[in-house]
Amino acid sequence: MSNRVIEVRGRKVAVIEAGSGDPLVYLHGFADVHAAMGELQPFHEGLAKHRRVVAIALPGVNGSGDLVDGWQPEDVVFAMLEAFDALGLKQFDLAGHCAGGWTAAEIAVRHPEKVKKLVLIGAAGLFVQGELIADVFMNAQPERGVDYKTLRRMLFSSSDHPVARKYYPDVRGEIDVEVRRYEMLRYGSFTGFKPPYLYNRSLVERLHRASMPSCVVWGEKDGMVPLAHANAYAKGLPGSGGKAHVVAGAGHAVHLEEPGKVGDIVAAFLKG
Repeated sequence: MSNRVIEVRGRKVAVIEAGSGDPLVYLHGFADVHAAMGELQPFHEGLAKHRRVVAIALPGVNGSGDLVDGWQPEDVVFAMLEAFDALGLKQFDLAGHCAGGWTAAEIAVRHPEKVKKLVLIGAAGLFVQGELIADVFMNAQPERGVDYKTLRRMLFSSSDHPVARKYYPDVRGEIDVEVRRYEMLRYGSFTGFKPPYLYNRSLVERLHRASMPSCVVWGEKDGMVPLAHANAYAKGLPGSGGKAHVVAGAGHAVHLEEPGKVGDIVAAFLKG
């Protein structure tokens, strides 16, 4: 595994790479911000046995520079496209979780020629009537004191799940870890704009443009992005077969709670 920071048009971009073979670009979310902290998790390591996994830190997170002129979804898309160019990635498989899944979907509908296969895991990005994405930011304000128990309940199947407590403990960790958690939540506050957060109303009407084979994976007990969003993605993406893979008992961070199950689903999809 290698960690490096590249410079793209004057902005730093943090990148982790592991494995070899055809490239699989991975864009992280809130729960697996550690994938942007130099610590690939068992899910990513499993995929790296078959592919060259390229995990790119989103703007403002773990050494990736902020976006200076804007934080619209379009700005994030262009930031990632420029990072792909700098890394020499012309065609690749693309996977993303949560906010990273949203960005992956936005890239796929705009540049389907770049994305060979698409994997969305608990992805934000869609507006589904009556099924709004949870307001994670109201429970993550440093000046009020972060409500880690509620955050864990949103991001995992249970606030007491061992993985949830590992990544979002009640007690403060090392300062660099706390800073990176804050950066991820701060990133979401920029891209979310105002309540309700983390969607682009236009995206659902554009999904038909993402014609590549697609795989939608969700946790049955996702407390942040409701299961209805999995069905909306599966219905809207032509290459999904119209059906999402729902992992029983798992929460929003389904790939962290069930790395073996989700890894098998994704690996089989990529091979197929």
